[in-house]
Amino acid sequence: MHTWVSAEPVPRFYPNVVTLTTGEADIVEQRQTVRILLKSHLPGRWAVKDSFNALDIARLGFEPLFEANWIRKGVPKPAAMISGLSWERVQSSGNEAFPQALFSDDNFAMFSGRRSGVVVAGGTLYRSDGVVGLTNVMADPAEARAVWHDMQSLAASTFPGMALVGYESDDELKAAHRAGFEVGDPLRVWVKAKD
Repeated sequence: MHTWVSAEPVPRFYPNVVTLTTGEADIVEQRQTVRILLKSHLPGRWAVKDSFNALDIARLGFEPLFEANWIRKGVPKPAAMISGLSWERVQSSGNEAFPQALFSDDNFAMFSGRRSGVVVAGGTLYRSDGVVGLTNVMADPAEARAVWHDMQSLAASTFPGMALVGYESDDELKAAHRAGFEVGDPLRVWVKAKD
């Protein structure tokens, strides 16, 4: 499989196409997949995650939404929390952005960090294919490195013995790097241009 595709609307901020492989033949097929999906008339501005920064789909009516870099952390070990936040595993979303079915999936874990009872940070983990994806990490910029550190420890406790992967850009990328993540290759997320 060289591409993940959803021909139906997806939750906000999620792509309808994700490239999974690279190579000339794969890229040709990935562009063709995007062309086919364009003909399906998906509503709104949908996105393509170009995992290897190899697609040039501007001529197909897309524009870069953002560029980022892959990040990786070898198998983290549980460690003392350093953010000073009170962390808890979220048991339900209370909104449609994260369908309730996710919370009954043993491979999914969302954490919120509270200060004085108010949620001020969080992140999401998903175990798949021998690694744990770390996404949607949110924190005040001044506390971001500490939150990334705490998320590593939460991942180590929740899914022991597994490396962490994800992607970030800008200040979040810097915070992840300062917290011990390796910065890897670039990727790009394209969005369908406004009509």
